[in-house]
Amino acid sequence: MSDGERFDHEAFLAAVSNRPGVYRMIDRAGKVIYVGKAKNLKKRLASYFRKTGLTTRLLSLVNNIARIEVTNTRTESEALLLENDLIKNLNPRYNILFRDDKSYPYICLTNHEFPRLKVFRGKPDRRKGSFYGPFPSAGSIRYTINHVQRMFKLRNCEDASMQNRARACLQYQIRRCTGPCVGHTDRESYARQVEQARLFLEGKSDELIDRQIELMEAQSANLQFEAAAEVRDRIETLRRVTEKQFVTDFRGDLDIIACATAQDYSCIQLFMIRNGTSLGNKPFYNRARLDTDAASLLESFVMQHYSNHPAPSEIITSHELDSADALAETLERLNGSRVRVTSRVRGKRKRALEGAIANAGQALESYLLSASLLGKRMQNLVEVLHLEQAPERIECFDVSHTMGESTRASCVVFGRDGAVKGEYRRYNIDGIQAGDDYAALRQVLERRYRKRQDDPELLPDLILIDGGKGQLGVALDVLEALNLPTVKPNLRVFGVAKGVERRAGYEQIIDEEKTALNIPQDSPGLLLIQQIRDEAHRFAIAGHRMARAKARRKSPLEEIPGIGARKRARLLNAFGGLQGVQAAGVEELMQVKGINRETAQAIYDNFHG
Repeated sequence: MSDGERFDHEAFLAAVSNRPGVYRMIDRAGKVIYVGKAKNLKKRLASYFRKTGLTTRLLSLVNNIARIEVTNTRTESEALLLENDLIKNLNPRYNILFRDDKSYPYICLTNHEFPRLKVFRGKPDRRKGSFYGPFPSAGSIRYTINHVQRMFKLRNCEDASMQNRARACLQYQIRRCTGPCVGHTDRESYARQVEQARLFLEGKSDELIDRQIELMEAQSANLQFEAAAEVRDRIETLRRVTEKQFVTDFRGDLDIIACATAQDYSCIQLFMIRNGTSLGNKPFYNRARLDTDAASLLESFVMQHYSNHPAPSEIITSHELDSADALAETLERLNGSRVRVTSRVRGKRKRALEGAIANAGQALESYLLSASLLGKRMQNLVEVLHLEQAPERIECFDVSHTMGESTRASCVVFGRDGAVKGEYRRYNIDGIQAGDDYAALRQVLERRYRKRQDDPELLPDLILIDGGKGQLGVALDVLEALNLPTVKPNLRVFGVAKGVERRAGYEQIIDEEKTALNIPQDSPGLLLIQQIRDEAHRFAIAGHRMARAKARRKSPLEEIPGIGARKRARLLNAFGGLQGVQAAGVEELMQVKGINRETAQAIYDNFHG
């Protein structure tokens, strides 16, 4: 199809059935730009080609259609599953993809003789222990674990640490553990601690408090006043934590999902309640790609979210969903148990839903205020850098190392809505002289843009380099060699130097002519550049520290050919550690089983040059 031809929708619709199914809209370049599902394909697809009533975004979508592919399904539930898989695999331009691939954390009480309290991510396995959650954020699970340890003094150490410990650790010293590793508590006493923790984690705080009161009274009657005082303090802590934890009147597990929309943006708030206890909430923000209403957004979110995470027995939504029954049927198939999806609730459920709706609206309002501030900074950036228009995509590079060790480079990406963290990348830098920042920068830029040099859509509008004229010169040379200025004529590159005094907030911005721009220190555009540069610096340092820690955990013996795990263990045992191996001569090394003269010489040469 040529650029001037239009999609013949009338001929296409004549062949479409009235059955449920999924449709894929494809542009002239052969890319899928939108995936949708319908209970009635003909009726749904015909709505895109009506003569009036289409919004600007829908018209843009329709004008980009070169062809439409249709897959019929037996039921609407099958269509939901297929649509969800296609959106995740293809990530079409006009679909919203709710990126939440990380599994939610659980609290796990292991099945050991002395159960351990730990954070667990993944699919719970009852053979490994008892699981409580999922929690919507790391902060909420850390809060709960912290208080469980303080109140019930369960161990959180690794099994290997417990088995090999000769004396109690710091957790015992600060009264966060009863010290089962060194026999400071017996199995029966520890089991009582575990049972109390179970009641708390299951949301049975009232029952637990009643039991603690009975225990305190019994201890007082037996003149065990110190023990009774400790239980009294635990009761007070339980009451305070329970108030903050917000124990609801609900039974079982349910999620409340509220959606608020404004100014082309949406906020979906997910509130998770398990065993009658609110575990917290998590917001999901998105900018509209089509004129999607709240009900359609919720439907997409429910399908995408619960295809990755286990669904509770009840899901309450702020808007009525046309496909609620099909969603419930689909989630039952995925979950293996009955799931109810509803928006019509009364009593305490209605009050909880109203609170969730208000929370979503307030969160979106705060988000829009921050987005508005970002918009002002972006507009000022255009002025101070003399750009033709506000950049759609900004990429910033930084290199991090310690005296040349474990060099890592980072690339962070910012768009009109702020950081695009899903597109951040770290690069391992190899084959250069240690500490050569110019060579490291050259390598990362070549690797980054060599694959993108023929496609302007994959290139940024603005590149920021953390460094002065030297680093900027390297970047310009690389981009020129890759012919990027020809591929994307409006591409701009700037260096972000620390300035003469190397003080934060006094950076110099250097343009392609190696000239420092005169930008006021309180300029919103300069603040945005500093924010992006700081994010690149943070991301690079985090990668470097992980790489350095990994390298330092590696034994020098691992780098010697012919020295496997068994020989390393024999050497370390024979000489009492790595220092002993380093101090040993060739003849001494040969006394170790499996070490011949050639291997002993290789070990000696490795440490003594």
